[in-house]
Amino acid sequence: MTSSAQSNAVRGTDVREGDACAPTGADRRGPEEVSEGVVRIPGGLALQHGGSLAEAIVAWRLAGAAGAPVVLALGGISAHRCVYSIGQRGGWWDALVGPGKALDSRRFRILGCDFIGGSGDSTGPGEEPGFPTVSTHDQAAAAVAVLDALRISSLHAIVGASYGGMVALAFAERHPERVQRLLIIGACDRNHPQATAWRSVQRRIVRFAIEQGNGKAGLELARALAMITYRTPEEFGARFGAAPRTGAAADGANRVVFPVEDYLFARGADYAARYRPEAFLCLSESIDLHAVDAASIRTPSTLVAVREDQLVPHVDVQACARLIGGHASVHEINSSFGHDAFLKEPLQLAPIFSASLTGKLP
Repeated sequence: MTSSAQSNAVRGTDVREGDACAPTGADRRGPEEVSEGVVRIPGGLALQHGGSLAEAIVAWRLAGAAGAPVVLALGGISAHRCVYSIGQRGGWWDALVGPGKALDSRRFRILGCDFIGGSGDSTGPGEEPGFPTVSTHDQAAAAVAVLDALRISSLHAIVGASYGGMVALAFAERHPERVQRLLIIGACDRNHPQATAWRSVQRRIVRFAIEQGNGKAGLELARALAMITYRTPEEFGARFGAAPRTGAAADGANRVVFPVEDYLFARGADYAARYRPEAFLCLSESIDLHAVDAASIRTPSTLVAVREDQLVPHVDVQACARLIGGHASVHEINSSFGHDAFLKEPLQLAPIFSASLTGKLP
């Protein structure tokens, strides 16, 4: 990276820059290097559904073996640029990404980005209303801006789960020359109406709470509701069959409390402490607006479906793969974690990662 490109692309201190992006063979190993910063998109970002972001910035982190091929890793709407833990910086995908893991940072450089419209350091909504609608294609355009700033001509792969899988498909539709392969987990070309129904109720809860001046409380409730859709009846049956107790509930009342509600509202409170209600609204809506022309995708693609996934039915993943055609393969797994299997099933997913990233599978 030249000094001028570095000054435009990178903000921060104690950032170590490697040779930004000459891809080499997948077997190349070297000392891990970490760089992190923000890209300011020249001229802003024109948005698919109208409007633009005049001062759009995208926060990124690139970490892994010096000179190795680059893999863009994207997760759900809660994910961020720190894909795996380095030092004190916690990662959201440590189960599968890092030194010696399924996505091995000793063989690849792992690029992570904060989503536009989210709660990270990329451009996102404040507390005032009016932030524009953001699509998965807009997220793909933001990722391309990062690649351009870092002088990465082509990605070895995009590994995307949940919302990140949707962005990966949008990327391959619009920018096929910039990615060699896709690994998609728990995502397809469009959303099931039942999943949109659940998320619509969640968004209404948050909007109502914002109108009442307590958006955080609404986000706690919405996240608790969302957890029911992420997991499965089998998991809830195994974990929360104990008798209720009488005592203080999450809302402060002294009453009967069921074990499952303790779990749900604890997860809701934890989420609301870390994420902004307005960002949740933006990215939840972005999920439901997602639509790509899968038949136009020619990038070799490995799609992973979870048979118990309530949000992305495995038959929809199969249908998406059929539209992609001979460039795609589908792997189905079983998991009581449902949609959250991408976070919870490293043993099942690791061999799929390995085969896909080495080109042994489409």
